Amino acid sequence: MECKQVTRLAVPKTYKLYIGGKFPRSESGRTYEVLSKKGAFLANAALASRKDARDAVVAARAALAGWSGATGYNRGQVLYRIAELLEGRREQFAEELISSEGLTKAAAAKQVDTAIDAWVWYAGWADKYVQVAGNGNPVSGPYFNLSTPEPTGVVAIVAPQSGESLLGLVAVVAPAILAGNTVVVVASESAPLAAINLSEVLATSDVPGGVVNILTGSPKEIAPWLAGHADVNALDLAGAEGLDWVYLQVIAADTLKRVLPPVTGAPAPSLERIVAFTETKTVWHTKSLI
Repeated sequence: MECKQVTRLAVPKTYKLYIGGKFPRSESGRTYEVLSKKGAFLANAALASRKDARDAVVAARAALAGWSGATGYNRGQVLYRIAELLEGRREQFAEELISSEGLTKAAAAKQVDTAIDAWVWYAGWADKYVQVAGNGNPVSGPYFNLSTPEPTGVVAIVAPQSGESLLGLVAVVAPAILAGNTVVVVASESAPLAAINLSEVLATSDVPGGVVNILTGSPKEIAPWLAGHADVNALDLAGAEGLDWVYLQVIAADTLKRVLPPVTGAPAPSLERIVAFTETKTVWHTKSLI
């Protein structure tokens, strides 16, 4: 009996958003094609809408009290767990960077390793940055005067859009959530696969739902809605070089948001990135007379 060879058809992937610890489709039902550097089809990604951005802000706000109320040590453990899970999927992330960014095997592996190292670096600062960024203030009189950094709140982020899609995302998300903020981040439009797969890592880690919300699609479409949203406390325009980011700053000023301007490439790990979205609380306390 003659055996006929069966040709198996590929199964095109259609990815969803990551909001509130779940993976909803865009409420608009829109998607767009993600292509490789050579123009080959890789997957379909959700094209987030204004409604999706609003839903993400609601999820981030709901998660804020629990996340900001956790100890720095606990948040550090959670970030370290993300690094562990990312290490376990290192080869998968590297392969996707090769296809989506056109990197060599060595360059892709280096980007994944650097992203893992960034999670570990920030995890190590979790229970230390308050002591470094806070201080006791010299005052005249029988008082103690202490200043300490506290989370700003919900931070909207435009992730770096040109190159290093995984590292760029980690470089802006990790310091913001380390400080106790929750985030809504617009991933790289042309290379969103790293962000999509990082959301799967987050969903299986110890990160509470809503702490990180990832939108794929057009930053040009979504960023203005986030910049003007009254329940967003701060705006990181790291990847907004190709947008009218001055206009976004003007919109953000209407609701008194703190804004970080665009940067070139992925921001390097730094204490400044951690305290960028913190507010300083100062407390006076009377010295004991005993």
